[in-house]
Amino acid sequence: MPNIAVFIEQRGGRFKKVAWQMLSEAKRITGAAGGEVWAVCLGADPSAEAARYGADKVFTAADDAFTDYNSELWGAALANFCTATKPDLLLLGSTAMGKDLGPTVAAKLDCACISDAVGLTFADGWTVRRPIFAGKCYIDVEPQTPLAVVGIRPNAFVLAENPGAGTAETFDAGVAGLDPGAKVTRSEASAGGKVELTEAEIIVSGGRGIKGPENYQLIEKLADALGAAAGASRAIVDAGWVEYSHQVGQTGKTVAPNLYIACGISGAIQHLAGMSSSKCIVAVNKDANAPIFKVADYGVVADLFQVLPALTEEVIRIRS
Repeated sequence: MPNIAVFIEQRGGRFKKVAWQMLSEAKRITGAAGGEVWAVCLGADPSAEAARYGADKVFTAADDAFTDYNSELWGAALANFCTATKPDLLLLGSTAMGKDLGPTVAAKLDCACISDAVGLTFADGWTVRRPIFAGKCYIDVEPQTPLAVVGIRPNAFVLAENPGAGTAETFDAGVAGLDPGAKVTRSEASAGGKVELTEAEIIVSGGRGIKGPENYQLIEKLADALGAAAGASRAIVDAGWVEYSHQVGQTGKTVAPNLYIACGISGAIQHLAGMSSSKCIVAVNKDANAPIFKVADYGVVADLFQVLPALTEEVIRIRS
């Protein structure tokens, strides 16, 4: 009977949606195989929502040391938690924080670390599925250590309410007196009110086909109408048309929304590596031979300057 610990990522008291997705999947697994689901959070108490999505126990360490993220402090705290409670699996979101924190914890505990997973099964042991070769195929990994640290790609699991006991407990993070080699001096947040790219269920992305930075507003208007996030290809980020925070691809952000609308994007392999896990892909491109159509579920061979305004107007009409 496996016990699964799920790290509940938060910044400034705001919890990441991937945490609830991991709890949902962990509860599904323990519902069939037995065991418990433990939510663990540093610096905030997620008890109410964690219980809503399946946590049997919620462990919280409240300390001023967790006001800002620091890999040394947070890594030590999670490692101490795992040493004390001995879960069989530790799940973290494959976010900017999770990709830094997961390997840190695994190194401290000398255990397996598997990143960017999209599937998880248990049958007399764990099998973790993750994409390889820029998303061209998948590999199933079976960790051989008593504890495995696994990073889960946002939106890989379905969010489902499955209330657990949600018993609240505190734990000693064991970081008192620990002096990290690096300290946070300032944090800069991106503009508020926008949907986070890696957590978005719908993404509208633009590429070189928009022809200039002044036309990116076509992407943003459709995204706003759909309640979606606005993304971009590397080409227009490198050209300085859009900020790097919008970039989707191998050297940008990896996303897996329910719907991905690629506008004026040719479909270079670097871009496909970041969005090929999308549940449904719609491509708008006037070049019928563009590689993006090979992965698209639906393709529109047309001028995006005609399609996007009409589509935005229709979405607004329907949603109103």
